[in-house]
Amino acid sequence: MPVQASRRPTSSGSAAPSGRVAAAIPAQARASGGGPGSRPPGGGGGGGDRPGGGGSSKKRTKHKDPLWARLTVVFGAVLMLSSGVAIVGSKALIGQATGGIAKGNLLGDAGKSDAEGGASLDGAIDMLLLGVDARERWAADDVRSDSIIILHIPATHDQAYLISIPRDTEAQIPAFQKSGYGGGSGKINAAFQAGAANGGGWEGGAQLMAQTIKRLTGISFDGAAIINFGGFKNVIDTLGTVRICVSQEVKSLHMSYVDGKPMWNADAKKTGKQRTPVVHKKGCQEMEGWAALDYSRQRKTLKNGDYDRQANQQQLIKAMAKKATEGGMLSNPAKMNNLIQAAGKAFVLDTGGVPIEDFIFTMRGVTGNELTMLKTNNGTFNANNNNTEGLSEETMAMFQAVKQDKLAEFVFTHPEVISTRK
Repeated sequence: MPVQASRRPTSSGSAAPSGRVAAAIPAQARASGGGPGSRPPGGGGGGGDRPGGGGSSKKRTKHKDPLWARLTVVFGAVLMLSSGVAIVGSKALIGQATGGIAKGNLLGDAGKSDAEGGASLDGAIDMLLLGVDARERWAADDVRSDSIIILHIPATHDQAYLISIPRDTEAQIPAFQKSGYGGGSGKINAAFQAGAANGGGWEGGAQLMAQTIKRLTGISFDGAAIINFGGFKNVIDTLGTVRICVSQEVKSLHMSYVDGKPMWNADAKKTGKQRTPVVHKKGCQEMEGWAALDYSRQRKTLKNGDYDRQANQQQLIKAMAKKATEGGMLSNPAKMNNLIQAAGKAFVLDTGGVPIEDFIFTMRGVTGNELTMLKTNNGTFNANNNNTEGLSEETMAMFQAVKQDKLAEFVFTHPEVISTRK
C-alpha cells in the first residue's frame, strides 16, 4: 500500500512555508588533492555560458560541496529498492541513515496542490532534479542549473521515466520577489541563477526554476532535489565501477593523463610534464568514478551537444541504479550504509513535507530495470519562431501526458521518444 502522506503545505516564492523544513543550503567544500576527486581550480568549462562571458569580477566565496550523490542512494532506494527486499528493515534503515540529509523548500509555488493530489503519494509522483556542476570559485548566488530532469513515476509505482529539458530552451521566467528578479524571457537554465541572486541562494534558484518549468509544461511537483554531479564519484567508487556504453568517441575537455594518472587539466598543467588527453572510446566498458563523471560532463565535443550530454547523464543514473541492485548493496544493511556514507554531501532534498523514508517506501517497486530514459525534441536542436531553442509539439504533448499520468500510453504510441542508450 502506498504511504499516506500528510497534507502538502502551501508555499510562497519568498519564504519557506510552515510544514517544510527550511534548511540553509549547504555550502560547497573543495575535495582534497589534485586528482579526479577534486575540483579543477579555476578551470573547467562554463565560462562562456556565464553572464559577461569569461566570468564575473564578483568575489567568489568558498563553499562546501553542494549535493547529488546521496540522492542516488536515497533515489537509489527510490529507483533501486525492489519489492523483494525486507521492507520493514529497509524502511527503518533508510529513516536512520537519511536523518541528517539537508532539506529545503525547493518548490515554492510549484508544488502540487490538493486538487493535483498533493495531499498524498497515492497517485503519480513527479520529481524535479536540478543538476549543478558548481566550482569552488563560484558564489552560491552565481550558478546555473544546466541539467534539468523530470522524474515521473506513474500511480502504479512500478515504473520510472527520466525526461531532460534542454538547458537552452527559451522560457518565460516569472518575477521572483525573493531575489528581486523582475521576470523576463531567456534560456531556462538562467532561471536558477535569477532566483539565487541577491541572497536568494540555491533554495531560491530551485523555486524559480520549478515555477518556470510549471509555467512552461504545466507540471507541478511532489518533490525536488539539487544535485551536484561531482558527488557521484564517491558513490561510483563505492560501487566499484559502472558499465557505460559509449555511443561516440569523445575527447575530454576537462582532463588529461600525466604519467598515466588522470588529472584535471588545470592541475596537469602545473606539473610541467607531458599531457595525454583523456579519450572515452566507443563501446561498452566498466568505468571508474572519475571516468564516468568526466564522460557525463562532456558537451561541446558531442555531435548533438547538450542533447547527447542529457542522454549520457540519464545513462549514468540508470547504470548506477542497476549496479547497486545487481550487487545486492541495497538489500544488505551494512553495504547500503557504506554507500550512503560514501555519497556524503551530495544533494539537497525537498519531499513536500513527507518523511524521506515514506517517500522511498512508497516507490519500493521501482528498480533500475524499470527506469526508462526519454528524449525531448527527438534528441536534437529544435528552433522556434525566434530561431532559438524551443520545445517541439511532440515534446509538449509528452509533458501533457506526464501531467495527466498517461505517459505510458504516450510512449507506446510514440516509441521514437525512447532513448536507445544501453
